[in-house]
Formats: sequence, structure tokens, C-alpha cells
Amino acid sequence: MKSDSKDTIYYTMINYWSWWWEVDNERDELARTILTISVPLLVLLWFMWTTSITQKRTNLPPGPYGLPVVGYLPFLGHNLHERFTEMAHKYGPIFSLRLGSKFHVVVNSMDLAKVVARELDQTFANRSPPITALTITYGALDVVWSNNNTHWRNSRKLLVSQVLSNVNLDSCQDFRTKEVRKTVSNVFAKMGTPVDINEIAFDTELNVVTRMLWGCSDYDDYFHGFREVEFKIIELEGRKKEMQKQKEHLDRIIDMIIEERIERSSRKMEGEVDEDLILKKDFLQIMLELKDASPSFDIVQIKALLFDILSAATDTASTMVEWVMAEILHNPNVKKKIQEELTEVIVPKGSIVYINIWAIHHDPNNWPHPLEFRHDRFLNGKWDYNGNNFKFLPFGAGRRICPGIALGEKMLVYILASLLHSFEWILPADEEFEISDEFGFVTKKRKPLVAIPFQRLSDATIYK
Repeated sequence: MKSDSKDTIYYTMINYWSWWWEVDNERDELARTILTISVPLLVLLWFMWTTSITQKRTNLPPGPYGLPVVGYLPFLGHNLHERFTEMAHKYGPIFSLRLGSKFHVVVNSMDLAKVVARELDQTFANRSPPITALTITYGALDVVWSNNNTHWRNSRKLLVSQVLSNVNLDSCQDFRTKEVRKTVSNVFAKMGTPVDINEIAFDTELNVVTRMLWGCSDYDDYFHGFREVEFKIIELEGRKKEMQKQKEHLDRIIDMIIEERIERSSRKMEGEVDEDLILKKDFLQIMLELKDASPSFDIVQIKALLFDILSAATDTASTMVEWVMAEILHNPNVKKKIQEELTEVIVPKGSIVYINIWAIHHDPNNWPHPLEFRHDRFLNGKWDYNGNNFKFLPFGAGRRICPGIALGEKMLVYILASLLHSFEWILPADEEFEISDEFGFVTKKRKPLVAIPFQRLSDATIYK
């Protein structure tokens, strides 16, 4: 019986593959010939590719092999910071991988981050922008994504000296206060109903930044929906035509603002008095005057810098506010301490190198119990975020450290302090609390934080 079964299987296989040697016509003969040549050729190419990769990796950091053409891209998933950290546990604090045609190196430890961002920061100061960044910044003509060259140094110097200097930030205190008070008033009107923390922080920051850039609020209606359009551009990564279509909406607004300012400036030159231009030169006016004085500085570069500031300032501050607020609401004792304090006192060449800050911040060798929200570890004055201590790098370090640290610090503390001092906050009863993240230009909460505000201060007129 057993022998019969074997014979049956054998003859079935013979009959199934009989087409291989029993061809009916020339077309079948051609197909068989092509297949006969292709299969061993593909196997040979695969063997040669893996062998060459193995030889090339001899002096490189360890890492996975991946596939031809696409490299390790299909195996990464969405949250790169978490995936890279998992890979570091397998390959060590520094590993390499190919994503498409690019060779990438990922460092995951404090000591290696110090080497990249401080000791060899001149070597690793260039950027390799994705399609999204190239689209938004007109081919990396901004500060964040341009290479370490004269253009980048001049643009950064202009940004730091004219927008983010302490003198300028101090002079903008009044309208920062006005915008945050407006936010508190808007939240007061929604007491007892869920509000999106990221959205209110984003809108507040957007209003502050636009006033710093062109000094007025006449364009608020035009920027309604800026957050949604920006998110949509990022979600369309890789689809350049669709991204460009979304960006055209923002492009038209910036063009209109620039054209109107140029027209106002020309009227002033003809003798008309413009009180707004006399009182204070905003960043847009300074850049337009620089364009007139320097042929190498044009309108496209101005637009790239404006988009740079709008995107970076709004995303980073609103994301920080949301994350800190989420942890505070998840730890009522911390919220109580903060509110008590606020009541008392109100105050290889071509390679792309990543510093996986998420891994450093969650390394138990640097931070005991890194997954727990322990605010008290920052209260002894030991830590700063200016890139000097490589255990804590929220703004980066070295030559490419974020130039907006001062603004981010002021807005983060002021928005959080105002919201926590003005309102009692609770989470909706029907929603399960969760803290999970999602990879992007900034690491956002996967599910938006929605909380319900209630009046905390006895005098309701304060909220108006």
C-alpha cells in the first residue's frame, strides 16, 4: 500500500512537470528556454550580491542584509525610533543598513552621539532630505535641511540674530502673552467639553510665529487649516505631485503676503507713511531688504525660510505640550504639585547617520526606569537641554542643534502653566487612557489627547 502511494506521487509529479520537456510549439520552446536560463541566472546574481555585501561589510558596523534594490526598507515598519532601538539590542549601539540605494548608520548610545554631534560634527553636518522636505523647502533652501555650506551658515545666522535672539524674543513678550491669554479664553468657552490639546497649542504657536514673521494678524483666516494641510503633505511622502498640489495652497498665501509687503514698501518709498513699518521691522521686512541688497538672496529662499519657521516652530512646541500634558494628566499627584507651585509663584562618505535620541532617552544605563514619568529627576538642576549633557538631547547637540530652543522653552512653559493654572482638567470618562507614539518629523501621540477643562479660578473675569 505504501509502495502504491509512492508510485502515485511519483507519476503525478512526472505528469505535472511533463510540459517542461514535452513542448507543443515554438512559443513553449522559447518560454522553456528563457525560464531555464533565468532561474539559475537569478540565483547566481543573488549569490554574487550577498557575497559582495558580505565583503563590503567587513569594516562596517554590523547590521541586516536586506534585499537587492530596496535594501532593508520592507522590514522597518512605521515607528523607526522603536524599530531602530530593537535592532540596537541585536546588533549593538551602532549598526548599519541599506534603505534603497543609500547606506545608513544608526547610533543609539550617549557616547556615540557625542562623537557624531560634537567631536566629528563638521564631518556629519550635512543632510539628506526626504521628498517631503524637498517639496516644502523648495529643494532644501532652508536652515533645517540644507547642507553645511555658506548658504546654511548665513541663513542660520540671520534666523538666530533677527528672529530667535533674546532681544527679539523679549520684545515679542506682549503678543505672546496676548495669544496665550486668547487661548485660555477659548478653552474657557469650551469648559466641560473635550478639547484637542495639540490643536490648541498648535494654533497658539502659529499665531505667535506669524506675528514674529510679518508682524500682524490680518492673515489668520488664510492660515486656517494650516495644520491639516501640513499633516497631509507629510502623509503623502513619496507622492511628489500630490504633495506639490497640497503645498500650492500654502504657497499662494505666502506669495500674497510677500507681494503685499513689497507693495507697502514701495508706497513708503514714494512718500506715503506706513506706521506699521516705522514702528518695527519684522523678519519678512528684514529679508526683503536683504534681497534688495544681495543678488544671491532671492524670493524663493525667503519662502523656504518662512515655511521652515512655520513648520518647525508649530510642530515641535505643540507636540511637546501634548506629551507633557498627557504625562501630567496621567499622574494626578504631579499635576497637583505643579498647580500648587503655580499658585504660589507664576514663572562612509555619502552615508546618512542618525542619532536615535529616543533610544538614548530610554536607555536604562542612562535613566533608571526610563519608561516611567518621573518629573523629580529633573528638579535638582543637574540636567539641561542645550546639548551639553548627552543623556538628554531634546533639541539635538553640536553644530546642528535647534536654533529655536529659547522660543520653544518660553512657549512650552507658558502654554502649560497657563492651562494648568486656569483650569482643572479631567479625561473623558468613556475614553481609555493610552500613551503610544507614532514616528514622523516629530514623535507625536498616536491618539490625540482630548481632555475636559473646568473653571479653577474663582474670578471668571480673568478668563476674558
